[in-house]
Amino acid sequence: MSANWFGETFEVRVDGPAHGGFCVGRRDGRVVFVRHTLPGELVLVRVTEDPGKSFCRADAVEVLDPSPDRIPARCPISGPGASGCCDFSHVTPGALRVIKSTVVREQLAKIAQIDREVTVEALPGRDDGTQWRSRVRLAVDDTGRAGFHRFRSSRLVTDLRCPQVVPGLYDELGDASWRPDSELHVVVDSTGTRHVVESSAAQSRTARTDRGRRGAAARRAGASGPRRHRVLEGTGRPVERVGARDWELDATGFWQAHTGAADRYSDVVRNWSGALSGATAWDLYCGVGVFASVLADQVGPHGSVVGAEFSRQAVVDGRAALDDLPQVSLYSGRVERMFDRLPSNPSVVVLDPPRSGAGRDVVAGVSAAGAGALVHIGCDPAAFARDAGLYEQAGYRLTELRAFDAFPLTHHVEVIGLFTR
Repeated sequence: MSANWFGETFEVRVDGPAHGGFCVGRRDGRVVFVRHTLPGELVLVRVTEDPGKSFCRADAVEVLDPSPDRIPARCPISGPGASGCCDFSHVTPGALRVIKSTVVREQLAKIAQIDREVTVEALPGRDDGTQWRSRVRLAVDDTGRAGFHRFRSSRLVTDLRCPQVVPGLYDELGDASWRPDSELHVVVDSTGTRHVVESSAAQSRTARTDRGRRGAAARRAGASGPRRHRVLEGTGRPVERVGARDWELDATGFWQAHTGAADRYSDVVRNWSGALSGATAWDLYCGVGVFASVLADQVGPHGSVVGAEFSRQAVVDGRAALDDLPQVSLYSGRVERMFDRLPSNPSVVVLDPPRSGAGRDVVAGVSAAGAGALVHIGCDPAAFARDAGLYEQAGYRLTELRAFDAFPLTHHVEVIGLFTR
């Protein structure tokens, strides 16, 4: 058994990137996953976690031989021991997209045995990767200060100088006092209106909620029990636009964080779905029905689009937004339990699952339906690769692949694949 290196500091030269915001170094036969560095750099690291196996995790606390792609960090609260959000604010946007392309390619090869070149594309926005996020969830500590979680920690950083957000999103929030242990949902919608909703601390750890559906904070909220919501600014009902259509939805529900994402992903679905007039289409994990509206335009009034979504509120909001499209039906429930309620013989299935991906049961249900085309959207390259491998085992082939830098300054990336058979 290896000696425990927790807390130790030493020099290491890192190689390529690894999934999760790390670069890979090696010392004494062990792998060292290092954050806050770039490929090829020589860094002084401090070990932050050592599970006693063949690897440990560390932070780069000093850069001894910097990469030519390194720049001054654009996030003033990033770095070792600080906020866990902007883990790549110290690299040029172009170089970061190369890093993300490498990670997606390696995950596909390692997990799904799919050899595919990947080029991560920028979404519309500022060239420096800032001011792209229009909605955030902030935790509140026991003193009433709002902030971000430190990496893999329940402790908060209460400095709100985050460069990701659109102008005005955080104005005056850092100086205010909030209910201890609550959460704040802050949205600047398509009209420029800011909405602030406070969610109380969980009332029961055994109850469940369907508010929101993505990310670690959303999963923690869902597992902790129902919460009371109090609108503090705006209406709590942001209005978001994709193309020529508006959606009014709950501020605590899901919408793409990047202001350019919903339009771009809709274009990809439109170009790849191949849905013909009169056909049947499924939209799984449909949210408020953004992709369902795209499919409805393609199948026309004599076709059918059926959406499935866990959040009851999202379904209510989606039905209201798509009331003029009678060919669209949205239902609430766990996707893996809804296949017997969906119409048979879909020509295309669109899936936009949470970060954990669709998984074996959903892929099996989709594959059994026999659709000729599947458009799968994933915000975690490892989960996407796992699902891609399951599709390939079921007889589908990955025929198109695009990836987007939907989360600049971070290691996260959005991947969209077209699977056909």
